[in-house]
Amino acid sequence: MILAETLLVSLVRLVDRIPTPLARRARGRPAFYPDQLFLKALVIMIVRHLHTPHELRSVLEQPTPEMQALRAMMTVAGRYPSRWTWERRLKALPATLPAQIACLGRWLVELLRPWARCGRAVAIDSTILRARGGVWHKKHREKGEVPHTSIDTEAHWTKSGWHGWVYGWKLHVACVVGALWIPLAAVLTPANAADNEVAPHLIDELPREARFVLGDIHYNAPDVQAACDQSERILVVPQYGPYPHTDCGAKVRQIFHALRSRSIENFNEHFKGIFDGHAQVPTKGLVNTQRFALGAILVYQLALLYRCQHDLPGCVGLKPFLKAA
Repeated sequence: MILAETLLVSLVRLVDRIPTPLARRARGRPAFYPDQLFLKALVIMIVRHLHTPHELRSVLEQPTPEMQALRAMMTVAGRYPSRWTWERRLKALPATLPAQIACLGRWLVELLRPWARCGRAVAIDSTILRARGGVWHKKHREKGEVPHTSIDTEAHWTKSGWHGWVYGWKLHVACVVGALWIPLAAVLTPANAADNEVAPHLIDELPREARFVLGDIHYNAPDVQAACDQSERILVVPQYGPYPHTDCGAKVRQIFHALRSRSIENFNEHFKGIFDGHAQVPTKGLVNTQRFALGAILVYQLALLYRCQHDLPGCVGLKPFLKAA
């Protein structure tokens, strides 16, 4: 059937085939609709650039063959989620996405074996995403004044060596260094979160096979080193001090730095290509931005799985998949 061959339908179908992290059973009555149903909805939202539950419901109600097939996937025992259920469950979804991304990343490593013929290295980095709307200047923030309704008050400031001061968010990512750029862990925070404070959470989610952790100078910190030591991994980061370094490990670090840049920076460029306006997010608020940015990482993983299952050559970029859908 043509419907089974459409990219969006294929990606949504893959959600039923991926592993999910073990979750502690919550108190009270079990949820009628499984979490996978709302992961499917998230895939639709990312591919179709939908940012609210209302937009999702409106698109699913369109009388097209594709939407009818997708709507059937959202039905459980003849029941379809109500408006309140969509809003409540999609609001709670971002809290579970980091664990889901890490679980799927470990499974992809086992399935695709990116380290079969090369070193078992992982690159970690953060990329800045600009907030939607205006910026909240420090003088107004200290007074608690919001001069314009377009300002996202949950975002924050950071200084980038390339872009200067930016008001927005940070997406922290750990990615495989190899022929395939597989995202293994991801967290989204306000832009003022320090890279070394978030890095231990990413390192805890890495596959057991990962041996080396490659980072830039911001990860040369005691807490990152402690996280690597605890998991028996080797942290490779630039050293402080004037260049050029002349110690015995300088040449080795240069090689690792080139490998890191080739993987994580290219991945970040592929990922940020889905945003408009110089990596400006289309959402407001921490929860909505986490759902969109982390959801895009999840779709990237699904697109990678789809491409490898269909023996398509080359590495995966998310933007061509979104255009095809």
